[in-house]
Amino acid sequence: MQIVHLLQSDRTAVRQIANLLVEGFKQHWPSAWPDIESALEEVQECSGPDKVSLIAIYEDGTLLGWEAAAPQYDDQAWELHPLVLHPDYREVGIGRALVQELEREVCNRGAVTLYLGTDDEDNLTTLAARDLYPNVLERLMDIKNLRGHPYELYHMLGFVVVGAIPDANGLGKPDNLMAKRLTG
Repeated sequence: MQIVHLLQSDRTAVRQIANLLVEGFKQHWPSAWPDIESALEEVQECSGPDKVSLIAIYEDGTLLGWEAAAPQYDDQAWELHPLVLHPDYREVGIGRALVQELEREVCNRGAVTLYLGTDDEDNLTTLAARDLYPNVLERLMDIKNLRGHPYELYHMLGFVVVGAIPDANGLGKPDNLMAKRLTG
């Protein structure tokens, strides 16, 4: 496996990524990229010159995963968005490898923090399907993974929960915020 920068001229990879987005998010976040057109727009938007867009591929060209990040806060913090893996290659270290390469890349560009949001629209954590107000911070301290929410992957990679936006995706559907300090 190798991790390389996505080239917009690689139409095959762009189309494969768009398909991964539609398929990868349809179960838990179907409104994210409901069709190939919206997914193609996302890939295009995440692949600008000031952004980082990385793909993991096998030597035979099989696309294993994709992630992107954009600079925020005068390039001090970067937002990882999105990360998607081929369903046949999950839980084998590809996500870890992609995130670690992204960390190196944005650190080389001057970032000191990498952050992300992990939506919970399907009641996968104890933060969903409940009113987080007025004690949001108290609720965050007791977060539990009920059914395979990806925040645990990020936690294993050194990210910590730094907040939540209650009801970001509708009542009882928060966006859980995580961040990690990067070291050069």
